[in-house]
Amino acid sequence: MLRRKFISKTATSGLLIAGIPSLAQSSILTLNNESSGKINHSVCHWCFEQIPLEDFLITLRRLGIGAIDLVGPKDWPLLKKYNIHCSMCNGAELGLTKGFNNPQYHNQLIENYSRLIPMVAQAGYTNLICFSGNREGMSDKEGLANCVAGLSKILPIAEAHGVVLQMELFNQIDHPDYMCDRSDWGISLCKALGSDSFKLLYDIYHMQIQEGDIIRTIQDNHQYFGHYHTAGVPGRHEIDESQELYYPAIMRAIAATGFKGYVAQEFIPTSDDPIASLVKAIEICDV
Repeated sequence: MLRRKFISKTATSGLLIAGIPSLAQSSILTLNNESSGKINHSVCHWCFEQIPLEDFLITLRRLGIGAIDLVGPKDWPLLKKYNIHCSMCNGAELGLTKGFNNPQYHNQLIENYSRLIPMVAQAGYTNLICFSGNREGMSDKEGLANCVAGLSKILPIAEAHGVVLQMELFNQIDHPDYMCDRSDWGISLCKALGSDSFKLLYDIYHMQIQEGDIIRTIQDNHQYFGHYHTAGVPGRHEIDESQELYYPAIMRAIAATGFKGYVAQEFIPTSDDPIASLVKAIEICDV
């Protein structure tokens, strides 16, 4: 299933919104008192979109999860209300397929990011997502050069405001034709731009499908990775023993690099109790 194209099941798998607070309350000691502090936890609301955002924020607050990914400016006041940090902002992009690799989108992208970057900083946030866009017959070399040309126009603004633009890596199964589909291409872009205000959002789920070798890639290239997403392979579901990735080892590898950013859960829960799945995922990753 593709991000933002995920269609909620007509039934919420037995979830009762009114019952969420009691579940969160029962889990708070586990998450707060036993946390190692080595991993900063976040979560993507779109995976739990059957739960209204405000109810979800209340639950995160009670669970002791202090951050959420992929929220735009209109909902930042709600995050402030519950003291939940936006660990990955969005709202400047033109979608996943229309990105910086295509000059026809540069004017609009530059306008959007020039406007939103100061807003991100003013809100007290740091990370703002961006995308390469699809190839559409373009070579990777040409696309990289186009990304450099477009991103170079807004990086001075990001640097001046202490904002980091983060380009996400996707796989070709879920996102056919997307250009930033390999860590080496993304790293080449980071090197060409040469700015601490540009990093890669290393999606573990996507890169397991596309290239594997997750831990070595993190160990060798962590300086280019500014954010991480999780999900189980195959299927983008729970990160438990039902799937092939061993997340405790991956989290230990991330922690060993000295990473101080966020790891965001981006799995689509299949259980009858999605919040319990989230609690378990946080516990698995809290190495």
